Amino acid sequence: MKNKVCVLGSINLDTTFHVERIPLPGETVSVFDKSSAPGGKGANQAVAAARSGAKVHFIGAIGNDNSGQTMFQSLKKDKIDLTNINKSDKAGTGTATIMLDKNGQNSILVYPGANKEINLTQIKNAESLIASMDFIVAQFETPIKETTLAFKIAHKHGVVTVLNPAPANYISDELLAETDIIAPNETESFAITGIKADSLSSMNKSAQYFKDKGVKVTLITLGDKGAFYSYENQAKIVPAYKVKAVDTTAAGDTFLGALSAVLKKDLSNLEAAIDYGEKASSLTVQKNGAQPSIPTYNQINKFYGGEK
Repeated sequence: MKNKVCVLGSINLDTTFHVERIPLPGETVSVFDKSSAPGGKGANQAVAAARSGAKVHFIGAIGNDNSGQTMFQSLKKDKIDLTNINKSDKAGTGTATIMLDKNGQNSILVYPGANKEINLTQIKNAESLIASMDFIVAQFETPIKETTLAFKIAHKHGVVTVLNPAPANYISDELLAETDIIAPNETESFAITGIKADSLSSMNKSAQYFKDKGVKVTLITLGDKGAFYSYENQAKIVPAYKVKAVDTTAAGDTFLGALSAVLKKDLSNLEAAIDYGEKASSLTVQKNGAQPSIPTYNQINKFYGGEK
């Protein structure tokens, strides 16, 4: 049975500048290539979930402009339900400017645009949709007040809430109390908890921080080292798949979207879902661009043959 996943999140049109290395402050470097592709953390996660077989619904906003139309049509190709995407006349569609070096590392500037126009009325109007879902996934590229309300509605109807606190920001105890799964990377985890995720012991302390706030599952992504998870009496690092990275853009989004597509609502297959998410992410980093690099369920299973 396919998971029903609602993504409340950002929609951006990405422009990537390919450089030899990321410039230092005050330094100018030459760009040897430039490309544009659909992106935005929310949109990336929605596409990843859809390509891994989930039935995906999106709550978001675009500008009344050409970029917005481009993004709308792009998401439509992945059969994502776009009924709850609003068009804003106040702000343009969100954009991201990415500097990508020869090692696949990036630095990103994000203009939120219409993503900040998501409002409480839009969330309230989506209650029946949220209530029909298995999971709702959100990030911090859209307003936090609206995310808090969406998670409260989700919990009222027994829907599992997944928070990707990126970019790292203040998280109220109110929002954490409504969060079932929190999924920061190691930098974001440190920014939120003040605890460096540099050992199993310190990651367990981070997990306890979140558990004390009411979070059931802490999931810290560690780049090429894998992912740490803590749930009930389990805590371990699931190793990553070793590949040569070309572009790490959307790696974390692919991981979380793919995971949400295969994770059981009772979380009984959490480690297997993490492993699947890492498979998906490992394929993403081997190609350029955000959404163009996100693999399908069949591509993931064909590449790995179901074996670690």
